[in-house]
Amino acid sequence: MSDCIISVEHVFKSVIDSTGELDILRDIDFKLNQRETVAIVGASGSGKSTLLSIIAGLDTPSRGTVTLAGQDIFALDEDDRAALRAQKVGFVFQSFQLLGNLTALENVMLPLELANRRDARKAAADMLARVGLSQRLGHYPKVLSGGEQQRVALARAFVMQPAVLLADEPTGSLDFATGESVMALMFELNREQGTTLVLVTHDPGIAKRCRRCITIEAGRVAKVSDVDGDQ
Repeated sequence: MSDCIISVEHVFKSVIDSTGELDILRDIDFKLNQRETVAIVGASGSGKSTLLSIIAGLDTPSRGTVTLAGQDIFALDEDDRAALRAQKVGFVFQSFQLLGNLTALENVMLPLELANRRDARKAAADMLARVGLSQRLGHYPKVLSGGEQQRVALARAFVMQPAVLLADEPTGSLDFATGESVMALMFELNREQGTTLVLVTHDPGIAKRCRRCITIEAGRVAKVSDVDGDQ
């Protein structure tokens, strides 16, 4: 059985704007193995976040294929892609993406409830305790600090024990010390669960904590380098 969990094969992405056709991604091609930690780096506008969205099946390529856990995701319709994401993929965003009308506990329970998990409340409470928020279960996002909100987001992402975690600038809204704490926690959880971590970042310090670094320049893979990493 192959260790490959994600295969990105000759992916192109173009859009039409007022000046004509704009190439965002050009012939992106790489494979990621199970449990691997990978940083995608590059200047703003290089196509990093677009690539992450395509890996998740949230955006579609103009050409090329993406295989997730052996499944060609763009051979699926939107409903089946969403079901595959729910089963296999966790997300952490720069802007946290918590639901403001739900408590910390309810935010983490949500994906469990959507999966009809009978132990949703206990599993969510246990994961929030794991990220150090056992005293904040009933608090709404607006009364949580940025670091606390991102810990809730980590709990929500990891509570489903996804095969793949996709993180887009997860410390971009945090101060340095808080960001360091959040990243340490993310890598700890990643080690514990054996997740494949794909991390978009502009921070070279964070990128060095991953096993591999993929540099995107002007929509192309400019360099793939192996790093010692934390893992």
